[in-house]
Amino acid sequence: MIKLTRRTALAGAAALPLAAAATQTRAAAPMMGAGSAPYNRFKLGDFEVTTILAGSRAVPDPQTIFGMNVSAEDFKNASDAAHLPIDQAQFFFTPTIVNTGAELVLFDTGLSAEGTTVALAAAGYTPDMVDVVVITHMHGDHIGGLMHDGAPTYPNARYVTGSVEFEAWDMSGNETFEAQMRPLAEQTSFIEGGADVTGGVTAMEAFGHTPGHMTYLLESGGKQLLIGADFANHYVWSLAHPDWEVKFDRDKEMAAQTRRKLLDMLASEQMPMIGYHMPWPAVGYVETRGDGFHYVPHSYQLML
Repeated sequence: MIKLTRRTALAGAAALPLAAAATQTRAAAPMMGAGSAPYNRFKLGDFEVTTILAGSRAVPDPQTIFGMNVSAEDFKNASDAAHLPIDQAQFFFTPTIVNTGAELVLFDTGLSAEGTTVALAAAGYTPDMVDVVVITHMHGDHIGGLMHDGAPTYPNARYVTGSVEFEAWDMSGNETFEAQMRPLAEQTSFIEGGADVTGGVTAMEAFGHTPGHMTYLLESGGKQLLIGADFANHYVWSLAHPDWEVKFDRDKEMAAQTRRKLLDMLASEQMPMIGYHMPWPAVGYVETRGDGFHYVPHSYQLML
């Protein structure tokens, strides 16, 4: 038992100003700003799968992009239910690295070589280690990192993309396509749906977002995962409401049909997916909910 006397009380009171002075002279910790680790890695059978955050940015007025065919009231109600603001949205750009044990395969290259290679380095890879670069489709945020200062960013890689997609962009005159994809055309294999990229990696047609948009099915050790690319571009305004029109979908009706088909498959198979624009780290599951779907972010299922 501590006995409080007049002497100990006075001594304690005398020490208080000294403690306060010491606290006041110590510098406050700096504000660091929002951030997250630039890579996330897990096992899929015998494969090692790594998502890398090549970039993220806020975009204003999301209904100019998503839900273009629904009322402002419906858009607000769906957003409110998901605790989302309606004045801006956060976009994520997430290439994927798959180590099959035999080859290192990169799916898409981000907006620029700089953004993707910085994230690659954080994950422990260098561009010269990449054996295969797979392009799901040819929007600029997927092919923007193919070339750097006029040379291939991934000098030792072979390149794979869909033949329908390449042909659709071949005569477009698109500057990004001409600067990034055209120089690599002779080193590129052009494939159809159902083709094998390498052992355990199969192309699946998912047309609509672009004319030849592809997704890729990973299979290893009895486990499966879909690299979904852009068949659904937002976890609420696209995935949860597959019939909502998206500005960047070239064929909006076909894109909606593709969304429903793939989301039905993911939900019924309880298969995980990686979505290029899903909330970081871009890995999750799909459940049916009413006439639509619900996105369930990955927690630790693929760590076990």
